[in-house]
Amino acid sequence: MTTTADTPVVAPTPTPALRRVVWASFVGTALESFDFYVYAYFAAFFVGPLFFSPLGSTGETLSAFLTIAVSFVVRPIGAILFGHLGDRIGRRKTLLTTILLMGIATGLIGLLPDYETAGWFGAAALIALRLVQGISLGGEWGGAILLATEHSDAKRRGFFAAFPQLGSPVGSILAAVAFLVLTFVMTSEELSAWGWRIPFLIALPLLAVSLYLRWSIDETPVFTALVATDRRERIPFFALFARQPVVLLIAVGVSLLGIGSYSLMNTYTVNYGVAVLGFSYQDLLIATTIGGLLQLVTIPSFGWLATKIGSARVVAIGAAGTLLIAFPMYYLLQFSTFAILVATMIIGGILPTLSWAALGGVMSDLFDDDFRYSALSVAYSIGALISGFVPVTTGLLAEATSNAWWHPGVILGIMSLVTLVASIAAARVIAARGTEAVEARPVA
Repeated sequence: MTTTADTPVVAPTPTPALRRVVWASFVGTALESFDFYVYAYFAAFFVGPLFFSPLGSTGETLSAFLTIAVSFVVRPIGAILFGHLGDRIGRRKTLLTTILLMGIATGLIGLLPDYETAGWFGAAALIALRLVQGISLGGEWGGAILLATEHSDAKRRGFFAAFPQLGSPVGSILAAVAFLVLTFVMTSEELSAWGWRIPFLIALPLLAVSLYLRWSIDETPVFTALVATDRRERIPFFALFARQPVVLLIAVGVSLLGIGSYSLMNTYTVNYGVAVLGFSYQDLLIATTIGGLLQLVTIPSFGWLATKIGSARVVAIGAAGTLLIAFPMYYLLQFSTFAILVATMIIGGILPTLSWAALGGVMSDLFDDDFRYSALSVAYSIGALISGFVPVTTGLLAEATSNAWWHPGVILGIMSLVTLVASIAAARVIAARGTEAVEARPVA
């Protein structure tokens, strides 16, 4: 598939305006990530006791992890809905909607009554708001990536696609710092009684900043060209499955490690480190924050590497490296020293980060432009859906193996292997498409 004389040449956005677009893309994903990680840290320690206490220790822990999973379950619904809107009415308008839903839902979680105050109402409302968050997340990531890549030229696409990925560590850092500060300035009783609400309410002023930035940018040149040439698909979701169903499966596999490793490291491992290995909550948050700070350097560096060797190869290198260190990393973690904990978060963060940093570039290169928002959103949401069950699946494996040291390594190794195979396949698909085919398909 290559461009033809009938296909308009899409001019990239001038550099000054492109910087503003990248900021809008990054800040939005940072807010989404902050909201996600605030809840992930919250779920690891507070959701069970506050909202599901009648279910007992094991029941409340599994219920807490399932409230994480429930938002992933509905992500494909959000992906289909907002993917359709993104391919029909535009990337910018759709992203304004997704960020608004996420910010409001997160703020409302901070106002919920616990079980002691309102019985099961709080748990039911919590699940409902998690569903709203999941639907929003289904349409956020794909649009954020397209803001960066469709304003850029082909040569720099892999680099600019890495910047929305910075939102994940920034959101993780902000969430960890918020809870870390609270654990130092509040007693455990104060934190459980009302202090946990503060990080959720912080989402509201962050939402205002994100809305302003996204309101101030223009629609992407690629979508503008689609409108000008009347090439928008009537039902983009159907077009995706009609034209590129196998590529969709490949994209899901490519996404698995980048998304799933965060669920494993920042949710399950935090809980596992405190409950089983004996680390303090503060130690886990500090180690997670150190790993996140390092990603502020590694993600753009890996994005730059993607412009040199290709995004798919960067993902493959990350998957292969993670596969090699999955079991040694969790073996060393059993020695329960802070130095080993920090090393685990750094080493176990850098290698999967290769796959995370280059993910947006791979996705943009794989799909045709007239259903690209739908394609990215659906592929990512399916990968996220699978990843959403990583904490509870790892927890069940822990129960079955009596917390054998290697049980998290099994999950990490499987995700790495799937992504490695998928990224090799993606490289072949992208090579077959040609470097210009990612901008637009021929007019029928």
